[in-house]
Amino acid sequence: MSGPGEAPELPSELSAFDLLMHRGEANPRTRSGIMALEILDSAPDWREFRNRFDNASRKALRLRQRVVVPTLPVAPARWVVDPDFNLDFHVRRVRVPEPGTLREVLDLAEVMLQSPLDISRPLWTVTLVEGLEGGKAATLLHLSHAVTDGVGATAMFAEIYDLEPNPPRRPAPPIPVPEDVTGADLARAGLTHLPRALLSGVADGVADGLSMLGRAARNPASALFGAVDYARSGRRMVSRAAEPSPLLRRRSLSTRTEAVEMRLGDLHRAAHAAEGSINDAYLAGLCGALRRYHEALGVPIGTLPMAVPVNLRADADPAGGNRFAGVNLAAPVGVADPGVRVQKIRKQMISRREEAAIDVVGAVAPLLSLLPDAVIEAMSSTVIASDVQASNVPVFPGDTYLAGAKVLRQYGIGPLPGVAMMVVLVSRGGFATVSARYDCAAIAHPELFAQCLRDGFDEVLALSGDTCARVTPASFPEPAQPHPHPKNGSVAYS
Repeated sequence: MSGPGEAPELPSELSAFDLLMHRGEANPRTRSGIMALEILDSAPDWREFRNRFDNASRKALRLRQRVVVPTLPVAPARWVVDPDFNLDFHVRRVRVPEPGTLREVLDLAEVMLQSPLDISRPLWTVTLVEGLEGGKAATLLHLSHAVTDGVGATAMFAEIYDLEPNPPRRPAPPIPVPEDVTGADLARAGLTHLPRALLSGVADGVADGLSMLGRAARNPASALFGAVDYARSGRRMVSRAAEPSPLLRRRSLSTRTEAVEMRLGDLHRAAHAAEGSINDAYLAGLCGALRRYHEALGVPIGTLPMAVPVNLRADADPAGGNRFAGVNLAAPVGVADPGVRVQKIRKQMISRREEAAIDVVGAVAPLLSLLPDAVIEAMSSTVIASDVQASNVPVFPGDTYLAGAKVLRQYGIGPLPGVAMMVVLVSRGGFATVSARYDCAAIAHPELFAQCLRDGFDEVLALSGDTCARVTPASFPEPAQPHPHPKNGSVAYS
């Protein structure tokens, strides 16, 4: 399923941003693991399933690489091919307890996401979960954010899927050459090249400085206004866009995920009717759910701070690494009209995407990466500018198969880096799923929130004018008297 030509070459050095993600893996409050949960129509052949990930690890080098950090900070951390790579550590097989619904799979996923990945190995695992009701199965792909982001992961793992149930067998790619490199090796190499690197850095800095001075001398007013504009933009990008919710302020180590699904076409028609994008309609549905939750508990609010990742990945970028920036919104949760919410969100998203300093966090990441872990944790707990983060990951538009089993749905489960809730929209195979993972200290009424999540998206889908456009709860039971849903029916994963 990969495109024509060779994939772009991955850099061996960790970027400063990726290194921050890697360092956070050891701390439950800064852990950045992401997970893709797939529902399959049947249990795939185990040998072929294992073989798919073996081949993927040979082709996507990051899946065979571990991070080596120099013992002295004189060289960058590097990705090296693990000489002790053991596929059976990364590819696993379990059986879910009865009744084998998505709820049991999500509870298993929470245990995995709350557990640290082994940073001495390549930073991923995949677990085949058997025993689901109706003969179905699931996969849980757990990946460190240091490896890649959601869009990059889609490209990295594209090789494991087929467009038909029983395609011709693919030849196995060659095994990557192992690299027996230690942190001491990197430190020695860094010390050897340190004088040359310092001279090169000084020369580059002088050249850049002279170039900037030259531009400023030619047009001092433009240079000054440009610097001031960037500084103001940077301040807007990192500032809290709204006052935090009094209901969502508490934090703990207990988490839970709820999920709903809908037909992608229904969401698209609702967005079109409100003159917005699918992403605008998705965020409006989430705001509706949060409005209902706050009002039900007697704490109505007008706005709350919400962070939305914006994809910066170009077609020529490699699948590894992170290529996104976060924009802060004053989420209009107090607006009752879903169409008005769509427009308010759209206006903010357009404005934020045009900010000069949209990637300001990436710009300061080299400085942040020099700070001790304790300082980074303290900063993250006091500087987090959002209550909620909401991501949107488009995957494959058509049917896909994994080792002979059809992929029916995919749910994205993200990290909670100091926020109350992480929500992920995944569009795949004509369906859209919304997974809301939250801190149980912030969302203390799970049944109420589950119903609010459903109702919030139902009112957005109603914008389409189609009375059959309804959300289906995926991780919680239907209400005692559910509204009619002739198009989707129950969660049948058809």
